[in-house]
Amino acid sequence: MDGELSPRFAEAFEYAFNLHRRQTRKGSRTPYLAHLMAVSALVLQDGGSEDEAIAGLLHDAVEDQGGLPVLEAIRLRFGERVAQIVAGCSDSYGHPKPPWRERKTAYIQHLSGASPEVLRVSLADKLHNARSIWNDLQSNGEALWTQFKGGKRGTLWYYRALVEAFKPRCSSPMLAELEGVVERIEAAAGAGQEI
Repeated sequence: MDGELSPRFAEAFEYAFNLHRRQTRKGSRTPYLAHLMAVSALVLQDGGSEDEAIAGLLHDAVEDQGGLPVLEAIRLRFGERVAQIVAGCSDSYGHPKPPWRERKTAYIQHLSGASPEVLRVSLADKLHNARSIWNDLQSNGEALWTQFKGGKRGTLWYYRALVEAFKPRCSSPMLAELEGVVERIEAAAGAGQEI
């Protein structure tokens, strides 16, 4: 990328803002948009394209804000490539969502065949989420785990499985950081035992 973003990025930012403006991060009052901006920034810092950065802004839109109709709206507004990346970062499209463990297992399996663009956006998403878990664990201690559908055991399993799924496919520095954060979370959570 040459360092310049087009007006499409601004349009995507506004679209993400409108979709998520009433949403907050789990267990906090932080606007959800902060996560979307962080993911997009990580994608750009990793050398991602504008399409990947736009997908970073929109990666949770399908799961959280309307399913397949939202994916089709993204396709029409931002193009097939962005829509494919967003679809590849989504673990469900409808309501009710399938059971948590089933969705997460399928997502991990999906990563083995995902495109490099999906891997970059997904890795940025998981890195920012892991950073947030680490920060919340330091602030809130064990109470943090009640916010997660998978609880402590499931969340620890999921993030370790993500690291292992990304390893054979990704060379981004984000992966080393993700693994380091996950190791700190595991150590703080006393995860030395089998999960």
